[in-house]
Amino acid sequence: MSRPTLDEPLLRALRAVDTPTICNALELAMGSRSASGFTCGTLVAAPHPMTPMVGFARTARIRAAQPSSRTPEALRQTRLDYYRHVAPAAGVPTVVVMQDLDERPGIGSFWGEVNSAVHEGLGVSGVLTNGSVRDLGDLSPSFPILAASIGPSHAFVHIHDVGTPVEVFGLRVVHDDLIHADRHGAVCIPPQLLRELPACIELVRRKEAPLLAAARAGGFGLAQIEAALRAADDIH
Repeated sequence: MSRPTLDEPLLRALRAVDTPTICNALELAMGSRSASGFTCGTLVAAPHPMTPMVGFARTARIRAAQPSSRTPEALRQTRLDYYRHVAPAAGVPTVVVMQDLDERPGIGSFWGEVNSAVHEGLGVSGVLTNGSVRDLGDLSPSFPILAASIGPSHAFVHIHDVGTPVEVFGLRVVHDDLIHADRHGAVCIPPQLLRELPACIELVRRKEAPLLAAARAGGFGLAQIEAALRAADDIH
């Protein structure tokens, strides 16, 4: 399937809401709830607070527990190939989705002061990784990172490959999947539902409004809950 078009108004609409709202809107677009297509577990969001990241996945896999068998020249070339792979082109926003392949992910961190600055400089929108992050006080303050853990060392970290399917936090991601992520986690947006999302986001807000308004008003009780739930069900 070809990459969907993500124009500026649509991109702004997606960036304006958190990832739980996107999950709710996708349920409306699909016509049912789902138990897949999003991450599971507690993630480390750095820096904090983070703004939502939206972009097309640029996948990569790393290892850090053991030195690579490649020559320094080959490792350097792989790193350059990786940077070419993740850099946005022609205004297409990208999100790095990086899988740590080690038996115990996070032994060595790829993400710290240098790579947060480098990726922000390239124009990457953020990163989702099951690996670790370090240099918390020196990370680029406007580059969002979602990681599995915090660690002090980079160990033997090196790029294993780029562009292959990955799995992080239970979410399977392939090149060019559209990702929405924030401190809650990440979700893949199916391309066939993309254009419906702004209307579905607005419908989510309208459905939640009656119960929120009732709960925040005086004299709230079970009768108000029942009335608000009926009002939400009537919103289509």
